[in-house]
Amino acid sequence: MTTAALEPRAARRCCTMLNSLHATHYFSPELSEELGALGVTHRRAANFAVRSAALGPVGAGTVTATFYNYKHELVARHVPAVWEIASPQDVLAARARAVDASMRRLLGADTVASGELAEAARLALRATEACSRSGRPLYSAHADLPVPEEPHLAYWYAGTLLREHRGDGHLAVLLAAGLDGLEAVVTHTATGKGMAPKWVFATRGWSQDDWDAAVERLRERGLLDAAGELTGAGVALRAEIEAETDRLDRAPYEHLGADGVARLTELAAGFAGTAVAAGAFPADLIGRS
Repeated sequence: MTTAALEPRAARRCCTMLNSLHATHYFSPELSEELGALGVTHRRAANFAVRSAALGPVGAGTVTATFYNYKHELVARHVPAVWEIASPQDVLAARARAVDASMRRLLGADTVASGELAEAARLALRATEACSRSGRPLYSAHADLPVPEEPHLAYWYAGTLLREHRGDGHLAVLLAAGLDGLEAVVTHTATGKGMAPKWVFATRGWSQDDWDAAVERLRERGLLDAAGELTGAGVALRAEIEAETDRLDRAPYEHLGADGVARLTELAAGFAGTAVAAGAFPADLIGRS
């Protein structure tokens, strides 16, 4: 283990690159096919089932709490009913098959079998050795799952752990900042880096009225201006949120060390870029409109 100092945003960049590949499976036709074969045909039901399956057959309250930015009424339409269609164990197996197929399609057989991907898997798994279970339910549940033997699946698994580890910490920071789930999304979208409103409405269950009400609450707090842009206070709050999230998520990357983080980021950026170029995400997913 090394204690070399990390550049302030190095951990964030590394996790972002890892998450960029992890997130592709939520949009993959392979996931829809695998879940559909189990009888889970509604996309929202599939999304809730896939990400929460590691927790076991949980109810809507647990999913809403751990996912944070979904409208509870949408979650409750599909959870726990989805577990009557497919067990969490079957969903996890279907997810693994979908990830395998989608990674092979997006990255290509040569990359999947490459030494670089095997190296990235080793580095990412090493980083997970310093993750903490305390207060991190989604990370902890996924950490109970076995490490896949194939390097590309082990890389994806480690990326999942690092994503959920950062995500669980991020939710604690959002809660401390006084932002509810939709307010967190609205402020993130206002940075220009978050999900476009049309996708929030389609995937998170919120309506335009809900969005407008959240915008008004944020204006009253001085975080958004009349045009819906972040004010100086809003920019500062988002910066504080990310900085505190970084602080809570430093341990895995400090454990890996500066050189390891730099190499993992380089490899992960290459894999993510290949996947994006192959059409892994909808073109209009990110933005303000």
